[in-house]
Amino acid sequence: MRAGGESLVADNDDSAQPPDREVVAHLPDGVAVLDAGGCFRWANEQLSRWCGSGSLRGHDFVAALTGWASEHLPSDVKAFRDALLAGRPAAAILKTAGTRFFAVHASASYLPTDLPRGGSSVVTVRDVTQTILEQQKRAAIHAAGQTLADLSPAELADMTVGERIELLKSNIIHYSKDLLKFDVLEIRLLDRQTGRLEPLLAEGMQPEAEARILYARPENNGVTGFVAATGGSYWCSDTTKDPLYLEGCKGAKSSITVPLMLHEQVIGTFNVESPEPGGFDGTDLQFLEIFSQDVAAALNTLELLVAEKASTAAESIEAIHGAVALPVDDILNDAVSVMERYIGHDADVVERLQRILKNARDIKQVIQKVGEQMAPSSAHAQRRQGERRRTLVGRRILVVDSDEQVRQAAHALLERSGCTVETARDGTEAASMVRACRGECYDAIIADIRLPDMSGYQLLLRLQEIIDQVPLILMTGFGYDPGHSIVKARQAGIDLVLFKPFRVDQLLDTVEKSILRRLGGSVASAGSAVPGTRFPATPD
Repeated sequence: MRAGGESLVADNDDSAQPPDREVVAHLPDGVAVLDAGGCFRWANEQLSRWCGSGSLRGHDFVAALTGWASEHLPSDVKAFRDALLAGRPAAAILKTAGTRFFAVHASASYLPTDLPRGGSSVVTVRDVTQTILEQQKRAAIHAAGQTLADLSPAELADMTVGERIELLKSNIIHYSKDLLKFDVLEIRLLDRQTGRLEPLLAEGMQPEAEARILYARPENNGVTGFVAATGGSYWCSDTTKDPLYLEGCKGAKSSITVPLMLHEQVIGTFNVESPEPGGFDGTDLQFLEIFSQDVAAALNTLELLVAEKASTAAESIEAIHGAVALPVDDILNDAVSVMERYIGHDADVVERLQRILKNARDIKQVIQKVGEQMAPSSAHAQRRQGERRRTLVGRRILVVDSDEQVRQAAHALLERSGCTVETARDGTEAASMVRACRGECYDAIIADIRLPDMSGYQLLLRLQEIIDQVPLILMTGFGYDPGHSIVKARQAGIDLVLFKPFRVDQLLDTVEKSILRRLGGSVASAGSAVPGTRFPATPD
């Protein structure tokens, strides 16, 4: 109804429309009045353009707008039309037979006072094609991102870490080109220790740009360094006028760089470039930010898998080594014992026994080397190496105790810090092991004060007959020293004592102190400890 009682119902001929319809007629959205059968009584200019040329009066609204024949309507379109014909208010996103989307709202049926021959409804129509397509693309980008590192258990088992990395790179490049339409891209990962942005992959970049050394710094490191340092995206619409830009793709005129974020921390950067000035818009920036979130998650998943495999490999090697450590020590002890009987009597037997000693010791080294080769990530291996105390790496330690659990733990805890550990069950075996060292004495000897065949102090005296300086560390339970071994040892210059039960850090500190004392240095612990881990206690 318009003022003056004049009917709003008219043909789409503008010349027939009263002047005060011009406001509605020129709205950017579509407006129509439909009859009870869902056909046009009137439509404004915008809706007429969307529905095609010619008069719309009497034409079915749904068919004219969507292009679907009434017998082939999709379910959502049919549901809207049924509500319209029933006179109920309705709203829907209608997809046309082409690739357009319209948000449609229809009022409930009403009866105009000047139109007694049937009810009418008012319909508004808005073109939401761009919004819907962007939503669909966002969903597609996210779905693609979810598959970047998505592998079945069988695939994970069959693929090496290198193959997984190459697959991830391939997927990133594929989706960047096929879905996002980015032909030139570069991803760098942040090394937190050095601050360097290490190249992960590049497509379409100049070789000198790929090899460029960049750091996560806001100055003198291009847009990539700026983004990594600030954690914010950077949209460069004209590279020729941007002071931060460093040429990546030859002739690039515009770029977008976004941070790869994980748990609110920058782990790298994702850069795309275009040969066209203003080659990207705000939507491209949003899409790249969405995709970069999934890329960061995929990289993290891959790193977790690598770390998990590295940890599993290390645990497997430790388990294998733990199983053979004491049997190998038994071989060493027996070989040394037999060798002492033949020294001066049969040189050939002694030589063979020395080969047995060497081969037995080599077994431990071989297991360690196999473990390092099994580690799937050099970075992870370096991290594990970095946790070791430098003073302890490569040092030879002899542990003397009758308790098998103590000897087993000595292998596990000290070898984890890079030491080479051998054990003896009593003082006699310990003395034989020291005599068989052939000029390469142990860096530290840890012995219980009460051994089956002698006290700790008696062992000290025995060892002093063999070597000039005895790097002895005594172990005892708190307050237990019936033979006054500790007092006597201290009077002899041996003051390093471990009181059971002790923590791993105390064990490492004491061994390190003994080694540094022999080297003439001072204690400067460079390693990490596990405060809650205790060395086994035995009743003394």
